[in-house]
Parts: sequence; C-alpha cells; structure tokens
Amino acid sequence: MSMSSNEIELLDGKLVAENPPASAVLSRLNDYFQLTKPRIVLLELIVAAATACIAAPHAIDAVVLFHALAGTALVAGSASMGNQLIERNIDAHMPRTAQRPLPAGRITIWETALLCMLTLCLGTLWLVLKVNLLTAVLGLASWIIYVVIYTPLKTRTPLNTAVGALAGALPLLMGWTATGQPLTLTAYALAGVLFLWQFPHFMAIAWIYREDYGKAGHKMLSVVDPSGWRCGLQAIVGALFLIPVSLIPAVLPAGRSPISYSLWAIGLGGIILALSVRFAFERDDRTARQLLKATLIYLPAWMGVLLMVSL
Repeated sequence: MSMSSNEIELLDGKLVAENPPASAVLSRLNDYFQLTKPRIVLLELIVAAATACIAAPHAIDAVVLFHALAGTALVAGSASMGNQLIERNIDAHMPRTAQRPLPAGRITIWETALLCMLTLCLGTLWLVLKVNLLTAVLGLASWIIYVVIYTPLKTRTPLNTAVGALAGALPLLMGWTATGQPLTLTAYALAGVLFLWQFPHFMAIAWIYREDYGKAGHKMLSVVDPSGWRCGLQAIVGALFLIPVSLIPAVLPAGRSPISYSLWAIGLGGIILALSVRFAFERDDRTARQLLKATLIYLPAWMGVLLMVSL
C-alpha cells in the first residue's frame, strides 16, 4: 500500500508514523545543538580566534585557523554535553535549566553519552591531525578539568569556581598555539585575564541565581555564605588583579601602542572593579546584574582594543 511520508498506519493496534514530520526532525536536531551550549562555544571560538590573530597578526594561516576552530568547537561542545549528562538530575530542580533536553526527557542519557564521546574523539583527532599536538592536548585538558573535575566539585566546594575558570581560560591558549607560536609570558597573561575575569562574572551569576543553586545542592559562595560578603569579596579580588595582569601585554612585545592600550585596559578594568565593590557592599540583584552586564561588555571590548593595537 502506497503512503505519503507523513501518513500514519495502524500496526498492532498502535498508530505508527512511517516517517517523522520535518518539524520533529528539526526539533530533535535543535535539542542536540542545545546540548552543546552554543553561546558558550561561540564565546570560546571568538576568544580563540582573536588570540590567534594577536599571536601571529601578520602570518596567520586561515586554513589552519579554520581547523583549529572546528576542533575547538567539537571539544567544547562535548564538554558541555558531559557537564549536562552529569548534572541532569540537578538541572531538573532549577527552573532556568529544567527545560534543557536531558532533564526534560527529550534526549536520552545514551544519546548524550554517545554524542559526547564522538565529538570529543573527533575534535581531539582533528586538532592532532590538522593543527598540532599541543593544541589538542590543551583542548583535552580543558575537557577533563571541566567535565571530570569542575562539574562534580560544584556540589562539594565553592572552590569549583576557580577550577571552572581554569578550564575556561585554556581555549585562549589553544588559539595561541594553533598558530605554531610558542607559549610566552604574553600568552599566559592573556589567559590570566580570562581566568580572573570569570570571578566577578561568575560571582554575579551565583548571586542572581543563589536560590536555584541552593535548591539544586550547588556549593556556590552565594549558597554557603548567604550574607554575600565572601561572594562580593571574591568579585573584588578577581577584578583587582585583573587590572595589572591586563597591562602585561602592553610592556612585552614590540609593535603595540602601550600607552593607548594601557589607558583602555585600566579604564575597562576600573569599571569592573568599581561595580564589584558596589555589588560587594549592596549585595542585591540590581548591582549583581549591572556587574554581569559589565563583564559581558568587558571581554569583547578588551580583546577588541588588544587586536587593534596588535595589527
């Protein structure tokens, strides 16, 4: 009997679709895509690409950079899948994550695990064969720190933020090594900026969603210290160190505009510090959201200025 692709036939008393409608296929593909946390992956790719341009502004190989970004995207997406796989039951208890594909039941555990391993292996192999071994090792290290160490620590100790910040800083070094340039003090300084930036950024998030984190059992500073003092203090410390570390690239390699870059770095860092201090003393959602917005502006603004004075 001939049937169209969207027709339904009766089989053993059950209605069975011969072929799923296009909307169902697109919905499933979108769920797979959401498992990768695409906004985080995009941020990592932007950071890696910008760093590659800074490392080799006049000798960058566009083909190698493409391969580096493709491999990085696969490894980063895999890390997000691993994170959500481990936290699926915790995510189900938080309103902002309850509708993710895994806790909502739209994607199975085995599907996620298979995709996680496939993308990790493919991404790592891609980096080894098309970029270089060091970049692949950094990508694998970032995956291990994020999935194997950071994710379980979130329910055990507030130190998870520092571990997560380390994992978040490694894609920057991947962009640098993808160009074939050796890791220098400048590279470590850039990674240090990204590492320190995450403290005021994450402390703002931790405060805004403190009730959700508490219900889910996460040991964020905003949960273990409901007063918020430690949360605010950590934001200040991160912002305070952010300024001198961000100035290091201005005094190292030749070809930059140290004065103009330094003024921008001090100005941008000063805004983050001022908002961190305000958040620490007032400790309310309004000041936390202001700090969060400022950190989201800081990163592209800082890297943009650094790119302009490096080219």
